[in-house]
Order: sequence, then structure tokens, then C-alpha cells
Amino acid sequence: MTVHVASHRKPRQRSLSGSTARTALTLVLAGAATATVFDGTGHAAPQPAPEQVRARVDRLYQEAEAATEKYDGAREQADAAGKRLRTLGDEAARGQARLNAARDALGSIAAEQYRNGGIDPTVQFLLSDDPRHYLEGAELAERAGARQTAAVAGVHRELRRLDQVRGAARTELASLRSRQAELRRHKKTINTKLDEARRLLARLTPPQRLAIGEDPAAGRASRSTAGARVALGAPGPDAAPAAGAPASRAAAAVAYAYQKLGSPYVWGATGPDAFDCSGLVQAAYRSAGIALPRTTYAQIGAGRRVSRSALRPGDLVFFYSGISHVGIYVGQGQMIHAPNPSAPVRLAPIDQMPFAGATRVA
Repeated sequence: MTVHVASHRKPRQRSLSGSTARTALTLVLAGAATATVFDGTGHAAPQPAPEQVRARVDRLYQEAEAATEKYDGAREQADAAGKRLRTLGDEAARGQARLNAARDALGSIAAEQYRNGGIDPTVQFLLSDDPRHYLEGAELAERAGARQTAAVAGVHRELRRLDQVRGAARTELASLRSRQAELRRHKKTINTKLDEARRLLARLTPPQRLAIGEDPAAGRASRSTAGARVALGAPGPDAAPAAGAPASRAAAAVAYAYQKLGSPYVWGATGPDAFDCSGLVQAAYRSAGIALPRTTYAQIGAGRRVSRSALRPGDLVFFYSGISHVGIYVGQGQMIHAPNPSAPVRLAPIDQMPFAGATRVA
């Protein structure tokens, strides 16, 4: 008879196959996620209220505009440095031509000396690739005749002048590169601020955006523009400057600003179809025959300072402690300005922002 003896050995554990291991890991992670949800630690951060979004977006726009004014200033400096560099390049080319002519004069002396029995060693030195060393010696003039001395002096003078021009060009090139680096920094700051503002606004529904004064179709023409003109007694797009205006140029600038109502805000733009705040002011007065600086912090010093109580149409009104925003006063406590990327050029009360000062330029 066969006796079956039950085995008391511990059953061998089987290793998990790849798919089984993945299934187990998924269950563990799902359990952990469930536990996190139930204990409350996995809840998403609460959505900020529309008013909080509005305050944060306003702050971002202000910071972006301050960076825009710095960008505009750096670009103006870069343009000026580039223009000076081109001028110096032209001057260097003319200097090189003069140097070549002076060395040609020495060459003619050398040819003449060769025909007469030899070339003065001094002239040989001056016609070499690097004559500077030989121009420094005081005995040079003593060894040369009058004609040769004049030719040597001409080479010496042109070399010195050319060195000065090239030194100035190196300085301008360094300045240009510095301004270009500054432009890149300010551009990055502007884009970062505006991108964050767009992300915040994108979380709001269209009704919420309207409730906080943010037009979802901000690129469209300014609302009630014609009505605003009539209400303020302001000139229409084709009107000539009023005869009774404080100054014809100021009236012309105001008329230009009214014509641009509804134009989009674009940072760094000076018209004719898009503007930033100081770009609109500059373009308006340029149309009236007055050249203004490019930036707000330069524009505030471009004319005579006036008090808020003495404002007249055409005066420039500035805002924030850093003088980072500007508009054109049009009367009755109103201005025309380019606000920010969320709104086109429009009319607004001057008490909408912290008033910093005013300037009369015409």
C-alpha cells in the first residue's frame, strides 16, 4: 500500500511577472492618491476671486509698462550708438584713404631716391607694414629733407587720427552691445509679466472678465468713442485745431490723440497704427511739429511743470512714483492714453491712477 505523505514545506513564492508588477504598482499608487484625496491634502488651491485677479493683473501691467519704458530708453540709446558707430566707420574709411595717400607720397619719394642712387633707410622703414616704431624717433626729421619731413609728418598725423577713430569705434561698439543686452533683459521681463497676466485672465469666464472691466475683445475699437467726443465737446477726426485752444500745437496733438482712439496697445510702438503710452504722446506731438523724448521719465522734463489744478488740454499727465505711465490731458478731468495690452487707446479719468505730475510742452 502506498502511503502519501503530505509535504510540510513552505510553498515557494512566485516572482511577479512584468504585467503583474505593473498592475500592483498601479493599485498602490491609486490607493495612495485616494488616501490623499480623502485626508484633504490633495485638494487644488482655491481659485482666486475675480477682484484678486484684477489687482494682480493691474500690478503686472504696471510692472510690464515700467519695463517697457526702460526698453524704449535702451532702444533709443542703442539706435544712437549704432548711428555713431556707422559715422565712425565712415570716418575710419576716410582716414584710411588719407593714410594711403600719405604713404603713396612717401612711395613717390622712395622712387625718386631710387632713381637718384638709393632709398633712404628711413623711407624704407616708413613703407614697411608697421611704420609706427620708426615715427617715434626724434632723429627722423633730422635725417630727412624738407619734402620727406612733410610726408613723414602726414603719415604720422593720419596714423594718430585713425587710431583715435578706431578707439572711439571700439567704445561705441561696447556701448551698443551693452544696450542690446539690456534690451534683451527688458524684453524678457515684459513678456514674462504679460504672459502671467494672460494666464490669470484666461482662468476667468467672459462674464467675470467683463465684471472686472476686462474686455475679452480688447483689440476692438474703443467703446462709445463718438459719444465720448460729443460729451467732452472734443474735435472729431477731421476737425482743425480750435481757435480758442491754449496753443495751436497742443490742440493739434489733442486732435491727433482723438483720431487714434481704438488703436491697439503694443509695447515699444510709436504709431501710426499702434502705440505704447509714451509712443502715443510722442507721435501726437510729432504730428504737431514738436519733437519729444521717447520715454516717460524723459518726457516729464521736456516742458514746464504745471500743477494738477492748472491743467489745460494738451498737457502731459504722468502717473506712478516711477513715472512709468503718461497720457494727454483733454479737459474735464479726462485724458487719452494707451493703457496696456488689454485695452486700446481710450479716454479715461486722470484719477484712475496715482497722479505723479504734469508737463506743458506747447
